[in-house]
Amino acid sequence: METYIQNDQIRTKQALIDYCQTYLFHNLGSGDAILVKESHQAAGNQDFDRLIYLEQICNAMKLAKESRDGSIKMGRQFLQTIFPLEESALLDEYKRRFDDQQLKGHHAILYGIYTAHLDIDIQKAVLTFLYSSVNGLIQNAVRAVPLGQHNGVQAMYEMLPSIKETTNRVMNNTMDNMSNNALAIEMASMQHEYLFSRLFIS
Repeated sequence: METYIQNDQIRTKQALIDYCQTYLFHNLGSGDAILVKESHQAAGNQDFDRLIYLEQICNAMKLAKESRDGSIKMGRQFLQTIFPLEESALLDEYKRRFDDQQLKGHHAILYGIYTAHLDIDIQKAVLTFLYSSVNGLIQNAVRAVPLGQHNGVQAMYEMLPSIKETTNRVMNNTMDNMSNNALAIEMASMQHEYLFSRLFIS
């Protein structure tokens, strides 16, 4: 998104909403959100082999280096935050393999594991993941464009129906529906590491 902002492609609330819609439908909704659902199910079944497979898929589908690095950095921070809070054999095993560098630690996978551990309904897990992801984009845009908090709140409110729609779509999809159709956003991610200045990495 920062590449778009520096290229003057996001300067208004509507341009931000358009970007978030594309990111939601063609990136999150066909990628990470499905992985949240699948990892939630795998964690509920104590299927660690499945979690390793999902981790590998998550890493492979992020073509841009910064997309992969951002997901891993967020996952690492998430793991460091939640690990002292809960006792979980699955999280213990995950952290052991993460510390041994057998796993990358992608955020979507960890989010699915943690929400399953907390017995959070799988649909709510997907919904909150999508909400927090979109909200993070909007809050970054509020500061980077800048747009102001009022426009940020309005943009988030206008995104709520799309977040709900995407959640419902994800719940009806499987791994066979995974794709990365947000090619322009992926290319912007590749360009991001070469920008003159950067505020945001993930």
